[in-house]
This record gives sequence, structure tokens and C-alpha cells, in this order.
Amino acid sequence: MAIVSDEQVFKVLRQYNPWWRLPSAIKEETKPQKRLAYYEALKIMNHKTIRRFAVLSGGRRVGKTTILYQMIENLIDEGINPKNILYATFDNPILKLVSVEVVLSIYESLYPIEGTRYLFFDEIQYTDQWELWMKVMYDSRKDIRMAATGSASPILEKGTADSGTGRWSVLKIPTLSFYEYCRLLGLEEPELPEAPQLSKLTDMSNAQLGDLMDRFSPLQNQFNRYLMIGGFPELVLSDDDVYAQRMLREDVVDKVIKRDVLTMFNIRSPLLLEKLFLYLCMNSTEIFNATTAAKELENVSVATVENYLGALKMSNLIYLAKPMNVGSKGALKGKPKIFIADAAIRNAVLMIDDILSDEKELGVAVETAVYKHMVSFYQGSTAQIGYFRKAKDNQKEVDVVVQLPREEILCEVKYRSNSHIPATDAIVELCQDEGAKITSAFLITKRLDDFGITKHETATPILRVPALAFLYLLGKMEAEGRNGKI
Repeated sequence: MAIVSDEQVFKVLRQYNPWWRLPSAIKEETKPQKRLAYYEALKIMNHKTIRRFAVLSGGRRVGKTTILYQMIENLIDEGINPKNILYATFDNPILKLVSVEVVLSIYESLYPIEGTRYLFFDEIQYTDQWELWMKVMYDSRKDIRMAATGSASPILEKGTADSGTGRWSVLKIPTLSFYEYCRLLGLEEPELPEAPQLSKLTDMSNAQLGDLMDRFSPLQNQFNRYLMIGGFPELVLSDDDVYAQRMLREDVVDKVIKRDVLTMFNIRSPLLLEKLFLYLCMNSTEIFNATTAAKELENVSVATVENYLGALKMSNLIYLAKPMNVGSKGALKGKPKIFIADAAIRNAVLMIDDILSDEKELGVAVETAVYKHMVSFYQGSTAQIGYFRKAKDNQKEVDVVVQLPREEILCEVKYRSNSHIPATDAIVELCQDEGAKITSAFLITKRLDDFGITKHETATPILRVPALAFLYLLGKMEAEGRNGKI
């Protein structure tokens, strides 16, 4: 006897698909602002000659479900029969107890529909052998188009490698960029010269740069808020930032660590996992030494620490930036640098309710935002992204390094009142090294009046760019489909 009856499943599906009864019901679930991932996923689903399923991967509350709803709205607006569209989330306790085949079978028994079926499945990783099911559906059901989401990236990517080659594509969804944050709030866009490209700012005069930076000044207060509450769409729209932080801690962090990670990975000690994540938050933007962490976390084994670290990365809670060689300078080997997936997560976990008065905390938040924006901007390219630290003089570091076949980009964050750096700073030495072949170098500053090329004699100029402008322009370029070339 089945644990769940067909009638129960049918009732859940009707609740999740109100457009079967009233097509305009989808309007209540969507937002007018659309992210780049929406267009990419829609292109995959609707491509005329290349059939693929789309899988959206990202942490909780980053907006994956909203993108699915927006795709559904587009289909209905294009004249697709609403009954040919099925949405289901396998995070639902009832749907968790049945297979995908049962859900599809009950759906197809509801209505005598004809033509292409459009399936939208949330949190697909909670279904047993989801990748094998998707493979069978792709191979045997040419009448099915599908988009799915999942919160555990490598699980989805492993499924793609094992079964999905040529069948589906994985799109990673980070939290909102600062540009997307501004658009979601409906803020007036600064009047900018024609599509300014970050690498071309060195060609502008100081007067032109000053005029450009002045145009960002109305966004300063919102940038400060962005550093505090981050890029989670639902929280961005909240009018209670303190409550938003609490929701972030409970809904994003606690549920992921106490439920998702434990469900999907071999975690024997939930308490140790929580302690490790707290340790990472306290040491965010720092180089991670597994041996040191193992000792400080009650002398657990290094292997356990590394295993749990991998689980947190797979759950989209952290980034691990790898050390990279730049030019002829010997680089530190083997130890990653930790970045929390969004600075707001760290703020929530450590209960930091006012980072604006703490220059060090502000620096951590901005460095985190810069790294996240760069990872998102270069997604889908051949770029390698990490950091540089000299092997012998390990105080000399460059926060973010991007390497492409013909580009080498350096970013150093100095989010403080005085952004001056000495000639002995790592970014200066690397830009003086013609063998390093640096193509662009940015010093990310705090004040909007702190801009322009530094006075160092370097083969590649180092451009001081205020963080607000740098992140806004980077996000704008990405949203306009100009990502991958800074």
C-alpha cells in the first residue's frame, strides 16, 4: 500500500499550478525584473534546433523559483496551454514520498492534453536517481521540455557528467549583484556614458572619471544596505532589515546546515559542521589551513574538516579561492582562501548589525562582494579565479586574480579612508613585472572621490575604482550579456 495516495498528490499539484484554473494566476508569483539566468534558461528550453533541459543551481532564497515562475509566465503569454505546464517542488513533504514518475503519471492523467509538456521541478536533488530519470525522459519523451532547480551544485554537476552530457545544462545562480539589487528596488539608474567597460576606464581623463563617479552618489546609502543584507531578493524587498537578518539566519543558514547538508552528505557530527561554518565566518577572506582548523575545533581529524569543508562548498554557502601563480613570482601553494557566498550570511551568523562603523568588517564585506561578482561575471568562460600570495613574503597578497588565455586581471580591495599602497605592495610589483603580462589591475576603494590611476611606475596601470561603481558596472555588464570580458 502506497504511503501517499494519488488524491493527495493530485491536491498538491493543483495547489502548485493555479494557472490550470486561472491563467492570470501566474502574475501573482512573478516579478518584472529578470536576471540573466532567466534569459539563458529560456533560451535553452525554447531552442528550435538544439534540445536541452535547463538545471538552475544555487543556494536557498537566491531566486531560482522566481525564474521558473517567470519562464511559466512567458510560456502562457506566448499562448501555450496552461494545462501543458507542470510545476512541482520536491521539497514538499508529500512529493518527497513519491517518485518523479508518479508525479508525472498523475499529472498526465489529469487532463487530455496534447502537444509539448513543459515541466518545472524545484529542488530536484531530493528525488531518488533524478539524473537517471531525466536521462530517460530526454531520450524517450521528445514531447517534454524541462527546467529544474537544485541547491547542491556539485550533486547536480555530477549528475550532468554521469548522465546529462548533451542532455541538460547547469546554470549557476548566485545572490543578486549590486546592479540587480538596484533594479529589483526600482531605483533610478545613473545616466552613464555609452556602456562603459571597466578595462577602458584607464582611457578616461580624471575629469571624465570624476563626472562618472558623481553619477553614482545617489546610490551610496543603498550600497551600504547591500553590504549589510546582501543579495537575497526576498530580503532586499523587506522593509525590516533586522527581521530580514533573522530570516536569513534561520531560513538560509540553519535550514541548509541542519537539514540540506545533513541529508545530502555523509555528516556524522552536525554540531561540528555548525562549528566549522562559524569558524569560517569568523575567518572569512583569510587563507584556510585545515590542520590549524582541526586543532582549534577540538582536535578533530584533518580529513573530517576537509570533508565538511567540501560539503559546505557544495551547498553554496562558501567559495574556496585557490592560490594562483602570477608572472615570475613564486606563489603560496595548496591553501585555499575562504569567502562566504554572500557577505550578508556572515553578518547574520555573527550577528553583526552595524558594519558601517567598523572599517575592518566593511573591508571583509566588500572583498566578499568583489569575489562573488567576479565569479558570477566569468561563469561559463574558461577563466580561472583565485588569489595570489607570495611564497616567501606571504604578507604580500592580491585579493582576486582572474586568468584567461589572453588576460590576467588583478583586483586588490582597500576599502578604507586612505587607499594608498606602497611601491612594495604585491599588486604594484606584479604590474611592474612585464613577464607577468597583466592586462588590467584594479584597486577597489571606498570613497567615490578616490579614483584614477595610481602614481606608481608600472608596465600596466593600476586603476583606483570606488567599490560602488566597480560592482555596479560589473553587474550591469553581466545583466546586459557582456559578461566574460571585463
